[in-house]
Amino acid sequence: MSSLLKVDNLESYIGLFTILHDVNLEINKGEAVALLGRNGAGKTTFLKTLMNLVDTRSGSIELNGKSLVGVPTHKIAKMGIGYVPEDYGVFDALTIEENLKVAMWKEDKETLERLDYILELFPDLKIAYKRMAKTLSGGQRQMLSISRALVNKNQILLIDEPSKGLAPVVIEKLAHALKEISQNTTVLLVEQNFAMACAVADKFFIISEGKTVESGNIKDLMQDKELQNKHLGVV
Repeated sequence: MSSLLKVDNLESYIGLFTILHDVNLEINKGEAVALLGRNGAGKTTFLKTLMNLVDTRSGSIELNGKSLVGVPTHKIAKMGIGYVPEDYGVFDALTIEENLKVAMWKEDKETLERLDYILELFPDLKIAYKRMAKTLSGGQRQMLSISRALVNKNQILLIDEPSKGLAPVVIEKLAHALKEISQNTTVLLVEQNFAMACAVADKFFIISEGKTVESGNIKDLMQDKELQNKHLGVV
């Protein structure tokens, strides 16, 4: 099977500081993958590097065999990578409807069908469709942020810490939604909540101190308490 996203020997930096070094990752079409690691391991920086929001020093990043290194962020998005940042990335002064429409590449039949699907997936957004984003709860804002990436026909979704700061009942609802999304769209999920990552993903990669240290089937990781404790702090 040919890879959809392939990263080899990636090294990236912010200012004078190298954040990632020797990161290797490969994701095939249709997979749901969790990128795991302790706080400060470099997970968010990795997603930002994929989107060219952080500079690549060396190594390669390929989407369907095409290099993303040095490609402007807006062009990377057009190539089919949807990015859901850690801080939601929604426009507070716009309604839910306006947030979704401004994110659309085009308002054709296929996109409008995806919009209908999104509103069925997240009924909270359907009910509050005309409300300003600034009036939404944290969970609803996260749903909107994911929906903004989902409204276009992306090849892969990069989702950064969707459970952060949310109540357990909201996290459970989001996990179910992300699992459903992953049935039709390739997903790379950065998540500190181990239970949520396990509920969504099939595969995992672990980053420690800016380097890929482990990878495999998420079910195997669920059984490996020693590995969880060593790299994730899960007891």
